Amino acid sequence: MLYWLTQQLAAQETFFNVFQYLTLRTILAVVSALAISWLIGPAMIRWLSRYQVGQVVRDDGPQTHLKKAGTPTMGGTLTIVAIAVSTLLWADLTNRYVWIVLGVLVLCGLVGFYDDYLKLVVKNPRGLAARWKYFWLSVAGFGAALVLWYTASSPNETTFFVPVFKSVALPMGMFAFVVLTYLMIVGMSNAVNLTDGLDGLAIMPAVMVAVGLGIFAWASGNAIYAPYLGIPAVPGAGELAIFCGALAGAGLGFLWFNTYPAQVFMGDVGALALGGALGVVAVIVRQEIVVLLMGGIF
Repeated sequence: MLYWLTQQLAAQETFFNVFQYLTLRTILAVVSALAISWLIGPAMIRWLSRYQVGQVVRDDGPQTHLKKAGTPTMGGTLTIVAIAVSTLLWADLTNRYVWIVLGVLVLCGLVGFYDDYLKLVVKNPRGLAARWKYFWLSVAGFGAALVLWYTASSPNETTFFVPVFKSVALPMGMFAFVVLTYLMIVGMSNAVNLTDGLDGLAIMPAVMVAVGLGIFAWASGNAIYAPYLGIPAVPGAGELAIFCGALAGAGLGFLWFNTYPAQVFMGDVGALALGGALGVVAVIVRQEIVVLLMGGIF
């Protein structure tokens, strides 16, 4: 939104041309997401506490975890809001990749939100049945995969690249591309969810992976640096650097409230959303293997 506004103002005042630079908008996305997290975080934590949306700790786990009972959960909603608002402010909203990633973020977040709602509000300890959780995550994964396939405009967008081996590039048909994309989105979503667990361990690995992906996105979208660095050039992928920057800023903002003693936990709403978003970014910038290696952190 602000990016569009600066484009209009640039016609009247050349100073606003500075906002055309992707690096500046990425920095602004980081700062905006961090500020949004800090501003709305305390109010959201109070709201969650008021309605007793607190963590339930199993009595067969470590005794040291029992003191965590009652800590507000579903704090991942804060992260999703900060990422979405910051991305909408600074990204080019005519870029299809921006909407695809935001769509996966929101859809996976809704699945996690409903699961948390059942566990924490309805007091159903099982939450959303596993089959339904995987079904709706699969809808998001297959949906994103099909959109990416049918909107691809260059061979690089559907080719499997192997890092280090510059000459290894395997063109994929529709079936292979859709399956790989699906596995990346759903697999990363569940990987982050499993890592997060009770202690909220996933937020910093997610931030670090987002920073790495942001660098790849910036380079992939640059027609000069992509060939020089030996990575696939994907037109338009540079805008995802703004999304990754927003994720990093929102993650650091959430960490402010999640550090010991934790005021809030992420919950499935945040973990599933962040994992799914990182998975689809990895597919777009053609760095699936790199993310799997980085995902060893998870």
